[in-house]
This record gives sequence, C-alpha cells and structure tokens, in this order.
Amino acid sequence: MNPRPRKPPKSPLDHEPEALAYARRKAGLSQAELARRVGVAFSLVSEWERGTRNCTHANQIKVAETLNCPVVVLERKRVAGEAARQTTPEAPTEDVA
Repeated sequence: MNPRPRKPPKSPLDHEPEALAYARRKAGLSQAELARRVGVAFSLVSEWERGTRNCTHANQIKVAETLNCPVVVLERKRVAGEAARQTTPEAPTEDVA
C-alpha cells in the first residue's frame, strides 16, 4: 500500500522549525518526550521541526509551556507588509530622467 501524499504545508508556517528544534534540545528533551508531554504524536513533532506541517498557535502555547520558553521564540518572524507583497503584484516602475 502506498502512503497518501501529504498536502503542502501552510505557507508561510506559523512557527519557526529551527527555533522549535533548538528550544527542545536546550530543554534536554527528545522529540518523543516532547510529543508525550504536549499530547501529540511523535511524528507530528518531527514534521513541525522539518517544516512540513504547521504548528498551530494552540500547540505553540503547549510547547512553549513544556519547554519553559516564551511563545514568541517559536513564532515565525514576519517582515512588516510581507502578506501584502505576496498577494499584490508589483507595479512597474518608470525611470524618470
């Protein structure tokens, strides 16, 4: 039986995969132990850290409490106006001589 193909992750993700993995390692926890304490499957934690699945804000709160770190550490950092640039085509610029 072939595994079902996964949907592409939400783009952009709500969390920073590298920050999640770093905070987990600093807390001295394995992916399996973090999953057990948060109440999710081990595979989900692995997918969060690889960036193939989105970590919801509710789960970010649980993870942050478990790792004893602020939620902001786990959140994806966005540049002001990033969403507008992704959906609005750039207007052509004219060279004024």
